[in-house]
Amino acid sequence: MTVSPGSGALVERQVPPLQRRDTRGSAVMAPQAKIFAAGQKPDQNRYLVVSPYTEQEHLLDLESLSVENLLLALSLTKMKCLREDYATAPYTETFNWDEIMATLRMLARKMNHVWNETSFFAVAFRSQIPPTTVYAELGTLDKAAHSEATASGGFLKYWFGTPDTEGHNLATCIWRSQEDARRGGVGPAHRKAAGAARSLYSFWKIERYRLTIGDGIKSWAITEWTD
Repeated sequence: MTVSPGSGALVERQVPPLQRRDTRGSAVMAPQAKIFAAGQKPDQNRYLVVSPYTEQEHLLDLESLSVENLLLALSLTKMKCLREDYATAPYTETFNWDEIMATLRMLARKMNHVWNETSFFAVAFRSQIPPTTVYAELGTLDKAAHSEATASGGFLKYWFGTPDTEGHNLATCIWRSQEDARRGGVGPAHRKAAGAARSLYSFWKIERYRLTIGDGIKSWAITEWTD
């Protein structure tokens, strides 16, 4: 994903079509929180894999989050893409949101937590790459930008697909807040990525959404973000 002012988005890594891999469930990985793995060492319980990158600098620090944000981050490890046409399909119909919310309810019950209505900031990055794009360059830019965004805090989930036969793709970020996203997108790695965007993509578009989860997780909605 590439940077847009205020979006906190990343440079979307592209995988060559001939080397397509299933990233739809790639972030369902350990370590988990203490409610999942009480027998693990404290440092293993503290950090969560929330993207395809598993090195320490890419892990989410669960101790930096409120209970609502921690529970959503854990639930988002269940995030999967439901459609082959995710690059162009409506965002609300692309992922298994009902399963994510069911997991969230289960975790809240397990922690005896009374969920208060909370909103989160989501970014969808739609793109098309030309045949001339160097995949290795995209991967390097993306990984550096993700590490930088993780260090800024509040980056709950990062998912990206692989380009279709015409080079169309989708990537998405879910943040604790829009302010977290802004902070995550102003560093040198993001500036470098933004500068490379014109040569890497023939088309790109950023969509911003508000994910609102109501009291008691009895309702949820994804709506277009309005400032």
